[in-house]
Amino acid sequence: MTAHPPPPVILASGSRYRRELLERLRVPFTVDVPDIDETPAPGEMPRDTSLRLARQKAQAVAGRRPGAIVIGADQVATFEGRQIGKPGNFENAMTQLRDMRGKVVEFHSALCVHDARNGESQAKDVVTRVKFRNLPDEALAAYLHAETPYDCAGAAKSEGLGIMLLETIENDDPTALIGLPLIALTTMLMNTGIRLPGPGPGPGPGATGAPA
Repeated sequence: MTAHPPPPVILASGSRYRRELLERLRVPFTVDVPDIDETPAPGEMPRDTSLRLARQKAQAVAGRRPGAIVIGADQVATFEGRQIGKPGNFENAMTQLRDMRGKVVEFHSALCVHDARNGESQAKDVVTRVKFRNLPDEALAAYLHAETPYDCAGAAKSEGLGIMLLETIENDDPTALIGLPLIALTTMLMNTGIRLPGPGPGPGPGATGAPA
């Protein structure tokens, strides 16, 4: 009896942080960056925004990659009823960090695994509650110049020097705040029949692109 090869695994994101996290699982994968509008819908709750965008990213790539297992992810930061996105530059990042210092911020890290073989999707929102330290502008500016985290929601790059910004972190998955909840992801991949650990590290060809 001939064994069928495993389906290709595709990360529907150009984020280098998510790519580095997925490499930990040693599952071969490629990257295909979706082109979708990430603007929150009017009145949309942060959880709903992150889940919707994670699904849209996965399904957009699955539409052109039949037979693949596609991973979509999105992260939305929120506090005081406002959604906080990627700052994009130093000035916006300083404004975000000034607003958040001394306060609790929720990060919604949504994940969707879409099986293009049968059209089935699994999705989950992993919430992280973070309390920021009350640091002076000089410390915030030094951090931003050192890390340039302008493609991170809320400019909070916790896996690097950004850990100095944080007083406490509360969640069920330490990788969720970085942008790809690996505990949930391993369950979803195994549900599709992907064997863990895989035979070698990813990513394969095409592992470049802008964050999505």
